[in-house]
Amino acid sequence: MNQNFNFISDWIKPGSRLLDLGCGDGSLLADLTKNHSIRGYGLEIDSQSIEDCIARGVNVIEQDLNNSLDNFADQSFDTVIMTQALQAMRHPHLVLDEMLRIGNECIITFPNFGSWRTRAYLAFRGRMPVTKQLAYEWYDTPNIHFFTYSDFEALCRERNINVLHRKFIAEQFPDNLLKSLWPNLFTETAVYHLSR
Repeated sequence: MNQNFNFISDWIKPGSRLLDLGCGDGSLLADLTKNHSIRGYGLEIDSQSIEDCIARGVNVIEQDLNNSLDNFADQSFDTVIMTQALQAMRHPHLVLDEMLRIGNECIITFPNFGSWRTRAYLAFRGRMPVTKQLAYEWYDTPNIHFFTYSDFEALCRERNINVLHRKFIAEQFPDNLLKSLWPNLFTETAVYHLSR
């Protein structure tokens, strides 16, 4: 698991049932299975990532998250996780609703497109940002919804979603010092723990 996200494991009860949407190579699920005895499944569409999951011993299902999650019953998992993928969904608000239907709680991470670095890149270079965080050109990016910390907070209020925990990630100075004061301006990655 990425060292910056180790706190996520504190939000997940040992032995719980977990579904990881867009699980990638399965490293998060493998870590949580090993260290927290969770019982989990991953959903992934990329064939190489699915092979990586299988090599790690992770239970993975090939499924496009944009189509539907109706093959999962209500409250069939304790926690549903989605890391760095909500912005790539066609209908992120509906995916969020489905996550909270399937799981008692959900954990979401996403890049904050309101960061001052993103704003400055666009303002001074006149081009869409390409950074470590946003590593794609505008024409090949999987990110189709550019939203900010403030946008996500508003979405949670509109849909009556409870924020159990929130964490702001920023590695560079001065962002790492100011992220708690002005999260929309200084957060690189936002992490939310949610419930209904």
